[in-house]
Amino acid sequence: MNFMNFEEDGSNVKQPAVVPTVAKKRSRTPLVLIFLMSLAPVVAAVLVYFNPQWRPEGSVNYGALVEPQRPMPSATALKLTTLDGKPFDLNSLKGKWLLVAADQAECPESCARKLFILRNSHASQGKNVERLARVWFITDDAPVPEKVLEAYKGTTMVRVDPQQLQQFLTTTGVQADQAKDALAVPMWIIDPHGNLIMQYPANSDPESVRKDISKLVYNSRIG
Repeated sequence: MNFMNFEEDGSNVKQPAVVPTVAKKRSRTPLVLIFLMSLAPVVAAVLVYFNPQWRPEGSVNYGALVEPQRPMPSATALKLTTLDGKPFDLNSLKGKWLLVAADQAECPESCARKLFILRNSHASQGKNVERLARVWFITDDAPVPEKVLEAYKGTTMVRVDPQQLQQFLTTTGVQADQAKDALAVPMWIIDPHGNLIMQYPANSDPESVRKDISKLVYNSRIG
């Protein structure tokens, strides 16, 4: 049974006494739940990053990421010349996605295939086509066949010391006389900040390369 306390005031009328109430202690459970909910996407992203097999189909790059990314060399560290012998600075192309191949001037079938893949990947970018450029590093002083010049118009063609270029594009050190062969195999992508970020083998599937490039450009806010 509950009893109320009464106090007398000046009029001799008993008034109920005020009994202080004790505030209920708030539960921290909602706060903990909110914290866990906000943390869940971060944990999920980390788990998926370190477990590529968990990623949704189509979210994994076809090409191999270059890790760590390598910044574009200066004009003095990578001396380039155009086909008519004028100096060329690769940094002048910063701001665009660069689709890159390297090979000897005679451009055998394997070379032509790489240039073909990069040209078609570039041309298929629709409204984003101006955000990309193609570069062919020519690793000797021989003349470029006229049919190659005609077939790949729009490609920036520059001559380069293969050993200088090899230090930028590949991670495996080779002898000077082996640098041309080491460069003749892959294709690369350089991002608009001038970082080498991705590499493809010469036997890449053209459609997979095209989709990879489309995904990079579409999802990027740079370049």
